[in-house]
Amino acid sequence: MILVTGASSGIGKQIAISISEMGGNVVCVGRNKERLDETLGNLKEGNHIAEVCDLTNPEVVISLVNRLPMLDGIVNCAGLVKPFPIKFLSKQKIDETFSINYEAQVLFIAEITKQRKLNKGASLVFLSSISAQHPHKGGAMYAGSKAALEAFSKTLALEFYPQGIRSNCLSPAMVRTPMYDHAEKGASKETLDEHVNKYPLGVGTTEDVANAAVFLLSDASKWITGINLTLDGGFLLAGS
Repeated sequence: MILVTGASSGIGKQIAISISEMGGNVVCVGRNKERLDETLGNLKEGNHIAEVCDLTNPEVVISLVNRLPMLDGIVNCAGLVKPFPIKFLSKQKIDETFSINYEAQVLFIAEITKQRKLNKGASLVFLSSISAQHPHKGGAMYAGSKAALEAFSKTLALEFYPQGIRSNCLSPAMVRTPMYDHAEKGASKETLDEHVNKYPLGVGTTEDVANAAVFLLSDASKWITGINLTLDGGFLLAGS
């Protein structure tokens, strides 16, 4: 059984679908019941579960983990992107980003390990971003939260390898998701085209990220832990 957070849309939704297509059973976790049910309806036949949960609410998280079956893997896709120039940052804005992108995910995994819900040999995957190592203007909070998440993943890999439990990160560049569609509406066509043209292999799809997640969840990657896999279609190479 594989648990996927942020499974109600975008990359998380596609990862849940791809896992089911490979024969896995999925626990889909998200905040929007309607969209979560839509994800559940798109999964291949299996023993799938949908759980509506606000991961920023500690009591709700404890209740959810109490109900969970034993897990063979977790993919953490919940996240928030809100760019702010540094001069406009505040404690409220820091808390808003870090509470979802870092704190909620860390405390969720802490509760799962506390209640011993991971099978031996389980694999954990965190969705980071190339921004963690290659920040962009206005991305101090987003890049910082993802960098913190990468450090947490490596620490997790160190602490749990005696049980054969692995932890890795995926760091995609631009991927066609609802957030990409929003960017298309907010930016000029010329600006967006200029950025997209910097990708030798084109902008990524949710399937591209899902395929990498499935690999890290599977025994095909059983000798891999504590890494950060970049998925960028050659973007960083072309810009070097």
